[in-house]
Amino acid sequence: MTQERRTWRTLEPFHGMIYFSPEAGAAYEALGLSGRMGYFASRAAALGPVPAEVVIATFYNFHPDLVRQAIPAAWQIASPSDILAARLESVDVTLRRVLGDAVDSPEMSRAAALARQAAETVAGELSGRPLYAAHAALPWPKAPHLVLWHAQTLLREYRGDGHLAALLAAGLSGIEALVTHAATGAVTSEVLRRTRGWPQADWAAAVQGLEERGWLFEGALTEEGRRRRAEVEEATDRMGMAPYTALGAARCEELCSLARPWSKAVAAELMPWATGR
Repeated sequence: MTQERRTWRTLEPFHGMIYFSPEAGAAYEALGLSGRMGYFASRAAALGPVPAEVVIATFYNFHPDLVRQAIPAAWQIASPSDILAARLESVDVTLRRVLGDAVDSPEMSRAAALARQAAETVAGELSGRPLYAAHAALPWPKAPHLVLWHAQTLLREYRGDGHLAALLAAGLSGIEALVTHAATGAVTSEVLRRTRGWPQADWAAAVQGLEERGWLFEGALTEEGRRRRAEVEEATDRMGMAPYTALGAARCEELCSLARPWSKAVAAELMPWATGR
């Protein structure tokens, strides 16, 4: 595993916890956002009150009808600015609950400075990275634990935009990307299908199409499928490595050492099915 991928994976739970935070769910419900509205609206709010089609395009692998159940209705209930404020407040409350005094520690300040430095090295590289660009336009928070969370959000969306480009180049649709991901064994097909809102018939059709293209055989990746999937991951790593290359190996390792206990703590509390890193 490259240093760049290791750094991203180490800090990913620190960002990803917001999608499983009970405080965030309660904050969105208080605004009137029910069910999946909170997820779609909170992540898309940086884009402004965009139509469902923009969210479908930038989130990539959700069934369009699932998105349309939430967007644009969410913008009629709460403004993007109010949703973003609720999201950041939820980050603050959740991290303070889970990490305690660590949020005010010198180690948190140092980690925040390192992550911000990495994120800001690509601040001018906006082409083809809509979710990163939208979040990069938001003001930086002040508190170190929120700076670290925002920096990792930028790095995550920067990498994610590149991943979508790699999927498109490989000729994989959103559902086909999910099918091949499930075929790696990392996540079950049922979890991916259900959480992204795809009917069984659509999933079966995607499996059949990938089998006809030589990616799958009896639902498992073929040698060709493994090679093509590896190419997608390699391209994703390549397109997402610039911030970490600029930070340098020594500071990436320092950032990982600092953040690893916090990522493990939030994963254990909010994402117990995820492995600690």
